[in-house]
Amino acid sequence: MLDKNAKIYVAGHRGLVGSAIWKNLQDKGYTNLIGKTHKEVDLLDAVAVRRFFDEEQPEYVFLAAAFVGGIMANSIYRADFIYKNLQIQQNVIGESFRHNVKKLLFLGSTCIYPRDAEQPMKEEVLLTSPLEYTNEPYAIAKIAGLKMCESFNLQYGTNYIAVMPTNLYGPNDNFDLERSHVLPAMIRKIHLAHCLKQGDWDAIRKDLDLRPVEGSHIQIGVDLCRKYKESPTVINAVEAHHGDVEPETLIACVVQAADTISAARPGARRETLETYTNRLKQLEDITNQFKGVD
Repeated sequence: MLDKNAKIYVAGHRGLVGSAIWKNLQDKGYTNLIGKTHKEVDLLDAVAVRRFFDEEQPEYVFLAAAFVGGIMANSIYRADFIYKNLQIQQNVIGESFRHNVKKLLFLGSTCIYPRDAEQPMKEEVLLTSPLEYTNEPYAIAKIAGLKMCESFNLQYGTNYIAVMPTNLYGPNDNFDLERSHVLPAMIRKIHLAHCLKQGDWDAIRKDLDLRPVEGSHIQIGVDLCRKYKESPTVINAVEAHHGDVEPETLIACVVQAADTISAARPGARRETLETYTNRLKQLEDITNQFKGVD
């Protein structure tokens, strides 16, 4: 049980997962929280990270900071994904050890599992066959992070937990049309498709300049620390996951949600999946027209 007055550092407290952990901790009555922006503490800078730990002396650490992105970003910035994430992990986990942090929770990703892993994926399939090449550098960095946690636990008896959430969506997600993950990009494109149908160019221009857009709330963090008193090698954060979701199914779910909202408006007309899908294709050209426009 974490003391309500314990000093807790949430690395990446403004991101999707970090902000959810921060809110979860606040809702549960934890008040001695530490969060630093990239400008305040560059987690790629070993000297800056050591100085921060020297000054703050956190008792617990949630490592949610990472260099992340969708399929396109992973394909283009392969060196950045492996280098930056390894550096962040090396610095934060290393200083947590040097400063005798009582417990650390490391956030990874399900991309650590083999490309052809049987669904639903289980922890024991880790490193049993090749990874998906598209995001291999990011996956390797995350595997290194969880193995670093495991190795410190085995050699020094630390209490570091590695948690692998599935694809997430929520407040402070990244809605960049080129670098975001599938769900936020899809939601935003369907919204833009609706604006396109209405001929609302001001809304399209405004949306293309907007970062970020908020979505639904997620809860993660304190409950996992309470549940896992000891330190297993890796934990899948979503227990009820039944496997991959096909893109067509995901689009249909988003469209259904959009229709539910639209149906409450006077004179609203239901849109078909085919209609939205056709508009998504049109949006590729529309988006390119607005890039770089002030």
